[in-house]
Amino acid sequence: MGIRELLSEILGDEGHAIQLAENAQQARDARAAGAPDLVLLDIWMPDTDGVTLLKEWQRDGLLTMPVIMMSGHATIDTAVEATRIGALNFLEKPIALQKLLKAVQQGLTRAQETVRAPVAAARPMMAPQPEENVSAASAMFASQSLQSASIAPRMGAVPNGEPQGYNLSFDLPLREARDAFERMYFEHHLGREGGSMTRVAEKTGLERTHLYRKLKQLGVEPGKLAKKGG
Repeated sequence: MGIRELLSEILGDEGHAIQLAENAQQARDARAAGAPDLVLLDIWMPDTDGVTLLKEWQRDGLLTMPVIMMSGHATIDTAVEATRIGALNFLEKPIALQKLLKAVQQGLTRAQETVRAPVAAARPMMAPQPEENVSAASAMFASQSLQSASIAPRMGAVPNGEPQGYNLSFDLPLREARDAFERMYFEHHLGREGGSMTRVAEKTGLERTHLYRKLKQLGVEPGKLAKKGG
């Protein structure tokens, strides 16, 4: 639990949308509900080990996303077997922050290049909303980043339907473009919810602590947006 929460907080602060799973069964359920863009899969779990779950997904044609295996006790043979089955990478615990972020970015890049189109076609139709990647995982979790380029064209309205005139230049460096999108995203929800941090946390899937930290980082002032929303 401690590792799940720590890695979830780290990747959440990096702008990724996270879904946690405590065990293999929860990961199966999450995978059945929709294909994630990336899975961080632990080997040691309370019900089924990660390699067995990886084999199940491969057998059932569900291994359509990059999977990064994690373990603090696995042998080289285990890592080789996981890679043979289809795992993209293997991280040893304790996981260094930079190694984690690099592996996640590589996995997301691979997902965008190879599985995004077919996976998107297989997903059920949903009401228009900012595109948010949904991830599944085993004892750890899956992670994926918000795709600024695909979301930006959808932004441009405030709760009352009045045009906001948001503009996001794709000529910006990636980090600046992502910050610009996130600023618009949170301003949109804060305005719609009248500045209620509780409701915005529920809508965005962030814990209040993470939400406050993210707003401070982006320079978004909930108080001013609450007045506009009111």
